[in-house]
Amino acid sequence: MLATIGSFFADKFRKTIPDSFVFALILTFLAGILGMVIMDDITPLKIIQAWYKGFWDLLQFAMQMVLILVTGYTIAISAPAARLIDILASRIKKPVLVYGFVVFMGCIFVLISWGMIVLTAVLARELAVRVKKVDYRLLAACVYVSFLPWHGGLSGSVPLSLNTPGNFLIESGVLNSTIPTSITLAGTMNIICCSVLLITLPILMTLLKPSDDSIISFDDLREDGEQEKDISIAEEAEALKLPEKNLSDILNNSFIIQTIISLAGLCFLFWHFSSKGFDLNLNIMNFIFIMLGLLCHKTPGRYAVAMKRSCSNVSGIILQFPFYAGIMGIMIYTGLGKSIADWIVGCASIATFPCISFLIGGIMNVFVPSGGGEWAVVGPTIMEAAKTLGANIPPDELPHFLARVGMATAYGDAWTNMIQPFWTLTFLPIIAKGIKIQARDIMGYTFIALLWSGVIFALCVSFIPT
Repeated sequence: MLATIGSFFADKFRKTIPDSFVFALILTFLAGILGMVIMDDITPLKIIQAWYKGFWDLLQFAMQMVLILVTGYTIAISAPAARLIDILASRIKKPVLVYGFVVFMGCIFVLISWGMIVLTAVLARELAVRVKKVDYRLLAACVYVSFLPWHGGLSGSVPLSLNTPGNFLIESGVLNSTIPTSITLAGTMNIICCSVLLITLPILMTLLKPSDDSIISFDDLREDGEQEKDISIAEEAEALKLPEKNLSDILNNSFIIQTIISLAGLCFLFWHFSSKGFDLNLNIMNFIFIMLGLLCHKTPGRYAVAMKRSCSNVSGIILQFPFYAGIMGIMIYTGLGKSIADWIVGCASIATFPCISFLIGGIMNVFVPSGGGEWAVVGPTIMEAAKTLGANIPPDELPHFLARVGMATAYGDAWTNMIQPFWTLTFLPIIAKGIKIQARDIMGYTFIALLWSGVIFALCVSFIPT
């Protein structure tokens, strides 16, 4: 029965969900209309001015996102990663096991870093090639569903921001001090929530498996004449050498130079974590990925080839991020985001506010599909409201309430990704290489995951202690 429901929604979403760029354009229009309807004295010109003002606000963040993707991708296509994928893929022989295995491993990968969804995509594609009678559209959906726990992992934007000294909430006077990751990422609520997702999502996606006569496999979707690229990164780097021996090729393929630089980077990371503790942010994550990539590819020539291949997959992010930054601009500079949050908060109590924060995070994520960008829009209002509601809470318990509210908003951000196709841009270049598949082909399945995970998130933020 569940498989029939999944197929039904998959078919409906396939016929209604446009390309992710069109989605961004439609949401820009809707945000503008909402701004004029809800806000007083907001003219179309003011909407456009706010849109343009925000258009460039996320350039640094966009570059960080691009780097997370390409540096993660370079690791995913390295020889050590290929060996890991080969080991993992060789363990699965039966088609029915593929879906759950991809979701399970994907959840673990994104809890380390959301950029590791690239590795999940590589694993899924490899299993689709090796194991027959696997529905490739559902398998692609499994990759995206494994993205659900990311905001409870080591790269979660909200918990990392709350633990950053001098963060924008402290600078604006909303918070007096940081909120440690010991009660957000390492808190009881987050551990239980991520664990339940890790256990149940693989089961859910396996139950969505279509009947054998309805399966659309990897081979069925392959474009005519498209062949897998056989040349390895090492072979491509070797082919770039000049016929005769020369200094430039010696330097380009020097193991020593790259090893020295990468070891220097690792020394810095050792100092950073030993002196500052668990101080993790986007820049540190990118630095880790770059250093690991250098080690994995051994030589500058190979790493340059890997980066070239990786950068071919970021066109969607580069194109769409300014438009979502523009939507964020409409939300911030017209006061629309604060107005929406304030309206919802007006009906809240201490007991209901975490769940309401979760819903706010989910709603806002549809318009601003960036954990950091969304938190910039609603974070000040949500945390100020949490402080007001928690005015009578004992001082030693208030940080736990603030942590619960912050994580609830973070979960909401991750939750509605299942109906917001923006982040499919991170893995579709891998999944869809030479394959006739688009984001709309998987959104029906991810909608089912949205319904299920919504129950888990809501129960956890409402009843599980931090």
